[in-house]
Amino acid sequence: MICVCGVYCEGCPHFKGECAGCHAIQGKVYWAQYIGAEECPIYKCVKDKNLANCGVCTEMPCKIWLSLKDPAWSEEEHQKSIQDRVTALENFLGKV
Repeated sequence: MICVCGVYCEGCPHFKGECAGCHAIQGKVYWAQYIGAEECPIYKCVKDKNLANCGVCTEMPCKIWLSLKDPAWSEEEHQKSIQDRVTALENFLGKV
């Protein structure tokens, strides 16, 4: 299962623990509380734009992606995560 932002849910350490996957919980991820939100801003953006996922958005990766850096990660880890998700969505959509 791939999330709207390109994360493979099965690869996430929180999947089936704190999170059942963004589709199942409609973007209401456990960590949103730490940024003062009720749902993931990426998930909300995709739904507000009525898109299937970020891969069909011309702005990917956007400022929302750039702003959502896990504080435990270095900038290099954050950038790698973004690139990995872009690649995953491109593969999912057959753009590569």
